[in-house]
Amino acid sequence: MRSVERSTRVPCASPDGAASARELDYLYNEIDKLYHAYAHGCGVSDCAYWMLYDLEVAGGTLPLTQLTTSWSYSKQTINSALKVLGERGLVELSYVEGSRKSKQATLTEDGRTFSRRHILPAIRAEERAFSYLSADEQQDLIRLVRRYTDALDAQLAAVDTAEGESR
Repeated sequence: MRSVERSTRVPCASPDGAASARELDYLYNEIDKLYHAYAHGCGVSDCAYWMLYDLEVAGGTLPLTQLTTSWSYSKQTINSALKVLGERGLVELSYVEGSRKSKQATLTEDGRTFSRRHILPAIRAEERAFSYLSADEQQDLIRLVRRYTDALDAQLAAVDTAEGESR
């Protein structure tokens, strides 16, 4: 797999060189492009990649409710991705033990092989990339992104509320 072509200049940086929310948007988009290219290089959709990633991190099995609530994909998109993964023999769907309603997804043997070949190397690449930051920088990055995410959530909720009141 080859690198994704990236622009070194963020198109929405402010003229005075100050950081902006748009810069952050473009950086997140760049990260999304990297994962998109990687997933497609592995022969799976973005959603399927993240389902396999979550299953790998969880040890091979997860309830569908956890997969559908931890991502911004619709239930239909996740179910479609899991169906394709099932058809490819990478994931098996079954009922959670003791339930006739709740299902879980499990990596098959072929799924574990696929994961060792594609998902685990990506996880290790993430860890190596993260290690380029000092321990303090790692903690700061997580803390600041969490703080920004919480603030953005509150601000978008306020916009929704204000729009609802003006209707």
